Amino acid sequence: MNIVRSWREQKVMLKWRFPFLNDTDFVFDEGERETMLQKLSKKLNLSRQDMESLLAEIQLY
Repeated sequence: MNIVRSWREQKVMLKWRFPFLNDTDFVFDEGERETMLQKLSKKLNLSRQDMESLLAEIQLY
């Protein structure tokens, strides 16, 4: 995946698309990005692959 948007922009776009997400859903410590993505995919009821596709799609906006 080619990352062109900052994480801050990605968070805003995800929160806009899924209004039930809040700031605490995006909190993670250094090196725990995987854990945060797992939490998000569970909350959004998406598979890991679907979550990756969603993040890749956000890069296109």
